[in-house]
Amino acid sequence: MKNFNWKAEFPPLVVGAGVVFGVIAALLAKMGNPGNMGVCMACFERDIAGALGLHRAAPVQYLRPEIFGIVLGAALAGLAWKETSSKSGSSPAVRFVLGAFMMIGALVFLGCPTRMVLRLGGGDANALLGIAGFVTGIAAGAFLLRRQATLGRAYKEGPGLSSLVMPLLALGGIALVITKPSFIFFSEKGPGAMYAPVLASIVGGLVIGVLGQRSRLCFAGGIRDLVLFRSFHLFSGLVGVFIGVFVMNICLGRFTAGFAGQPAAHSAHIWNFAGMALVGLAAVLLGGCPFRQLVLAAQGNGDSIVAVMGMLVGGAFAHNFKLAATPKGVSGGGQIAVIAGLAICLLIGLLARDRE
Repeated sequence: MKNFNWKAEFPPLVVGAGVVFGVIAALLAKMGNPGNMGVCMACFERDIAGALGLHRAAPVQYLRPEIFGIVLGAALAGLAWKETSSKSGSSPAVRFVLGAFMMIGALVFLGCPTRMVLRLGGGDANALLGIAGFVTGIAAGAFLLRRQATLGRAYKEGPGLSSLVMPLLALGGIALVITKPSFIFFSEKGPGAMYAPVLASIVGGLVIGVLGQRSRLCFAGGIRDLVLFRSFHLFSGLVGVFIGVFVMNICLGRFTAGFAGQPAAHSAHIWNFAGMALVGLAAVLLGGCPFRQLVLAAQGNGDSIVAVMGMLVGGAFAHNFKLAATPKGVSGGGQIAVIAGLAICLLIGLLARDRE
């Protein structure tokens, strides 16, 4: 280990951003968010889809302020450090489909890569199967990248309006969650009725958004770089998130180890594995996990905006057609959707070759 550069491989900014992320997530869960779900891109975007009436699963409908805060935080950081740029590339329809399948895989597991780490930090052993699947999906994606799989480069846009899309939507979302108009749906019971105070959620999201933009934190990218380049740089952020949430859960008395009785989780091990394998594969092809896609979208990346919209629709689709898992397990439709998603993502990776 003589030549191992600890500062470069475990940079304080990335590790620190991860630790703060984990601490905030644990505190938001303590303040009212569902257990081991202080911040979850998949679950929270699914809740937003329900609040907008895109699905009618009454227990999961709420305009999650954390998502709006993350978008605004990332957008403000991008402006402050002059890294906001309206650009887009190619294959928008494919990116939309990948975003939808990434969401379906996450809802079969019952959590995005962010929540996967948070669940582990809360003692949920089911997350170990998710991590194994996530790594497997990323390894498959890395194999496709070695074969020059690509969806195309992103190019700067002329008018430069894409950088306004997500921040304006986030501001509108905050206005709606505060005013609670009658045309927005809010759960009266279930996970959607469990939430931290709005102000705490917005502030927590803002901090996570700023840190995510500055550190380039990506749950899929960290493992991808470890597989492809033996680099711990981004992976160190995942370690930081785990440390932060684990320590806070211990301090708050919210750590419970085991498979059974975990909040918003199931022990269908094969489908925990397969669901997160789908998430990992789709994330590599898209160039980032759900959290990273949200941060890039906030900075004006049109490709990521399309992926986020695909996730939103995927969340609605999963609940309208009962593909999403419940604590009782995974439906037959959800199992078929995961298998189909893996096959389609592999096919996309094999066909999306750089021909030049």
